[in-house]
Amino acid sequence: MEFKLSLLKRQSLLILIIAVIAIYLIFPMSVNAKESKLRTLTVTGYGQEMIPTTLTQVQLGVEIIGKTSSEVQQEVASKSTAVVNLLRSRNVQKLQTTGVSLQPNYDYNNSDRQLLGYIGTNTVSFSLETEKVGNLLDEAVNSGATRIDQISFTASDSAIATAQKQALQAAVKDAQSQAEAVLSTLSLSSQDIIKIQINGSNMPQPLLESGTITLKDSSATTPVIGSEQTIPASVTLEITY
Repeated sequence: MEFKLSLLKRQSLLILIIAVIAIYLIFPMSVNAKESKLRTLTVTGYGQEMIPTTLTQVQLGVEIIGKTSSEVQQEVASKSTAVVNLLRSRNVQKLQTTGVSLQPNYDYNNSDRQLLGYIGTNTVSFSLETEKVGNLLDEAVNSGATRIDQISFTASDSAIATAQKQALQAAVKDAQSQAEAVLSTLSLSSQDIIKIQINGSNMPQPLLESGTITLKDSSATTPVIGSEQTIPASVTLEITY
């Protein structure tokens, strides 16, 4: 009798263990089945803010043509020093040397070439408030600058950071609006946002005015006028419905 009771207990315990294992095996399968049925919509929204540029980035320099390399180099060094001293006295930002060169100047006639002399250059770049740039360029001419290689306009870092946040907010609203337009047309409704991706959040590039401008002495002030800078943003949302 006791043997039969012991056997029944063992059978009951075995059945219980099998039942527990079956529950654990079936439960994740039901979860996976639900996940496989998850319906999602992916939309990308765009936003942008226009802000005025307040800073001008300038690259200018000294270019000298002469007979000998030593006289060219000396004149370049003298005038470049005067220009740099002027820029420092005007408290320009991010002042740095961008190029120094000294090379022979040849006259080519068919297969022959004749050495005419040497060309030396020294260029620097800096940033300054746009309204001050025109007068400074004129002063740079008087100090020895002979060329402008590049001018670009940009807003301040703080203004760009604020505009980026506003553009992101606009991009999110645009993405949500797109999703609602699609789902409502299909008589569906959005549920949860399960994924958010911010696209292209790099610092926007300055507005470039390229080309080389030869500076000449003049009684008139060189006009420098900024413009607006576009700060774009895009956000991708994955939404369940």
